[in-house]
Amino acid sequence: MPALVLLGAQWGDEGKGKATDLLGGSVDYVVRYQGGNNAGHTVVVGDQKYALHLLPSGILSPGCTPVIGNGVVVDPSVLLSELSGLNDRGVDTSKLLISGNAHIITPYNVTVDKVTERFLGKRKIGTTGRGIGPTYADKINRVGIRVQDLYDESILTQKVEAALDVKNQVLTKLYNRRAIAVDQVVEELLTYADKLAPYVADTVLVLNQALEDDKVVLFEGGQGTLLDIDHGTYPFVTSSNPTAGGACTGAGVGPTKISRVIGILKAYTTRVGAGPFPTELFDEDGAALRRIGGERGVTTGRDRRCGWFDAVIARYATRVNGLTDFFLTKLDVLTGWEQIPVCVAYEIDGKRVEELPYSQTDFHHAKPVYETLPGWSEDITKAKSFSDLPKNAQNYVKALEDMSGAPISAIGVGPGRDETIEINSFI
Repeated sequence: MPALVLLGAQWGDEGKGKATDLLGGSVDYVVRYQGGNNAGHTVVVGDQKYALHLLPSGILSPGCTPVIGNGVVVDPSVLLSELSGLNDRGVDTSKLLISGNAHIITPYNVTVDKVTERFLGKRKIGTTGRGIGPTYADKINRVGIRVQDLYDESILTQKVEAALDVKNQVLTKLYNRRAIAVDQVVEELLTYADKLAPYVADTVLVLNQALEDDKVVLFEGGQGTLLDIDHGTYPFVTSSNPTAGGACTGAGVGPTKISRVIGILKAYTTRVGAGPFPTELFDEDGAALRRIGGERGVTTGRDRRCGWFDAVIARYATRVNGLTDFFLTKLDVLTGWEQIPVCVAYEIDGKRVEELPYSQTDFHHAKPVYETLPGWSEDITKAKSFSDLPKNAQNYVKALEDMSGAPISAIGVGPGRDETIEINSFI
């Protein structure tokens, strides 16, 4: 019953796609359990680069069954476009399974997301404008549209009417927008029914039977720990639970079936969108990290904010997720720095704090306390074992491991699928 959870241990964009793809050849199922097309993974296979937004990274691994779980919100047009793009490149997508309980991102969810962000002005959250938050809000308010509703026109119409009763009042009276017609929404959603039908399944049953049959199942979070709706830097967070507990609710498996929880850590820190970021750099070092690391959002196209590694955040991620291992990515980006600062604690109101403050106010005012580690100049992209790394690179990895609270079991030394050092097997 080997079930693994793989998730981001920072603010997302840590390289989960590379890690998931690396494991994809050894697992039977890869499951997205939350989020939507607001997340993006870049996977490099040979000389081919794939940008995945909604599909699990395992779709690129022959023999692996990719699954979109009930906790994901699905934009049908985006999903079908992504499938078409992969098919055109010779990727077999026929094994994909989609939970009938996953919620649909409707056109009005996207509209509400965009107009709300514009209305907030300086107080905006920094959403991707793809309707993710409003769809999760509909889910909690029990007016959401699920994939299974596409196959009952009467129920679909009733649910769209219920959702638009209030939304049209808000759109017309508060935002001065036109009302959205129920019939138009229903008509558009029904066009997706036949196209999605071959993929729709009872994924909860499929995954639990797979685990009972000793299949290897990998659960893949879409965003990072610090973007979790409950445990992240609220309100600058996503609308779901990318932390390890989200795998249970978002895929329908019990916690006793999870055997390992792997956190993905970038060798420095990035985040996209608004919100506090203690180690953010506004100087040449920040610009260099962004340039060398190619730090631009796969889905959003926005430049990522860059900063030095934050061990306080790493320790927090270890705690709230129950991490058993870390996968450290993009170590190669740090090649060339003579000295590399690492944030080991914060200073808040003149006091040293070594754990993430629970108060939003304190976190906003946290100043990083740095320790500086010697860097290296040697090319590490060809390293195949830990001993192949320069001594200072080895020391940097060991220091991060000691500060973060869980063993680093794999290291990314380049963007390619084969540019990874595996220290301890995950399976």
